[in-house]
Amino acid sequence: MLVLNADEVRKALPMRETIEAMKKAYASLSDGQAEAPLRTRLSIPTQNALSIFMPAYVHTDEEDALAIKIVSIFPDNPARGLPYIEAAVIAFEAETGKVSALLDGGSLTAIRTGAGSGAAIDLLARKDSHTVAIFGAGAQGRTQLEAACSVRKIEKAWVYDSDAKRTETFVDEMAGHGAIPADLKPASSSREAVKYADIICTATTSNTPVFADADIKPGTHISAIGSYTPEMVEVPPETIQRARVFVDSRSAVLAEAGDLIQPMKSGLISEAHVRAELGEIILGRKQGRDSEMEISYFKSVGVAVQDAMAAQLALRNAKAMRLGREIEF
Repeated sequence: MLVLNADEVRKALPMRETIEAMKKAYASLSDGQAEAPLRTRLSIPTQNALSIFMPAYVHTDEEDALAIKIVSIFPDNPARGLPYIEAAVIAFEAETGKVSALLDGGSLTAIRTGAGSGAAIDLLARKDSHTVAIFGAGAQGRTQLEAACSVRKIEKAWVYDSDAKRTETFVDEMAGHGAIPADLKPASSSREAVKYADIICTATTSNTPVFADADIKPGTHISAIGSYTPEMVEVPPETIQRARVFVDSRSAVLAEAGDLIQPMKSGLISEAHVRAELGEIILGRKQGRDSEMEISYFKSVGVAVQDAMAAQLALRNAKAMRLGREIEF
């Protein structure tokens, strides 16, 4: 069994390659060639914590992938000097069920989530998009920015977070890195971040919208990946109502995404407002953006097919790059 730590996973998952792997994962899901049940949530009441189990099998013309990700969310951990989230991915040989690898789940999740958004931006954002706004200066915000810059020629980026110090650190560490522009600035307000943005990426755990509908300009693309429960909301309901809505998985977002569940409950939209899964666009069965002036919105709560395909890519690259450590299992 191959063991890959966080740094090795990052090396084995170049963003552009991972974006293409996510397109295959989404296409397989929408084509009925993948098995990915809704995630199982296990409450740990004594610790005010939660563990989430996400298994998936993915079939494509080139390969099969089989994996499970386990994510544990322990809110009290930071006070103990431990990470808020712990995660691991176990990969199996799809032909035999044999355990093939153990991968750090935190780094894999951050990269595959960014890559999923990158796939949406590649398919839905205007080709001339050159300014991006990032909400959330954490690990997910970093990969959102990297992904956007991998599929569009981004010339300027704004970052907004409620923690000003974290925003400054984000800018210092990310400006000019790879395809990320040197013109990366902290925004003093949500309005400053979005008023000129062609692409908006939200990567927060907010329960209220992180920007105002009136502040976004026509033709903007929004990738919303932060909220993952019915109570969480990042995007104003007015924006959802007038946007062309796309999702990673209909069943997943209708069960978990507050951005869509809450406007549905209030009667602003119906389930029919979801135009397509991203995989349906990749397969050529549905159309993406209709015009240069419309707002396109992609909602992802994260699906296990992403983890399986990311793990498969990481293993292939790790072997070629001689990364990781083989252990007897």
